[in-house]
Amino acid sequence: MLQMEYIRNILGTMTLMSGADTEKVSVNLGMVDLGQVDLLVEQGFYSNRTDFIRTAVRNQIQQHSSVVQEQLSSRVMGLGVVSYDRKALERLLDRGKMLELRMVGVVHLSSDVTPELALATISAVKVFGAFRASAAVKKALIARTEVW
Repeated sequence: MLQMEYIRNILGTMTLMSGADTEKVSVNLGMVDLGQVDLLVEQGFYSNRTDFIRTAVRNQIQQHSSVVQEQLSSRVMGLGVVSYDRKALERLLDRGKMLELRMVGVVHLSSDVTPELALATISAVKVFGAFRASAAVKKALIARTEVW
């Protein structure tokens, strides 16, 4: 099943993005736990181990959703996927404004964003999730970046 997410950029327009924005995570499980997962898969409760693990993670996130929402509110953070391109950052530069990117999810800077433009328009990057940008932009912003 193809997951789809919307990206809202600085101009307020929406861009459809495929679920390819996932991260691979390695998990070590005890043999007894893994055996129980395999039994549930065999019995048809889940299509595979990954399906079980995704469901377990989502259930835990749902269980703690009030904590997540409280932290998002108190830290002035966004939740989801946000993307900025060169034009959006140039508009900020023209207005003399700088971004503090605080996100739970994904922050994406387009390939047309130069290191110089990023430095001139981004004061801080704090991402719980993934920060996607060119290697040169990431290097330029390293002192301003905190990714968990």
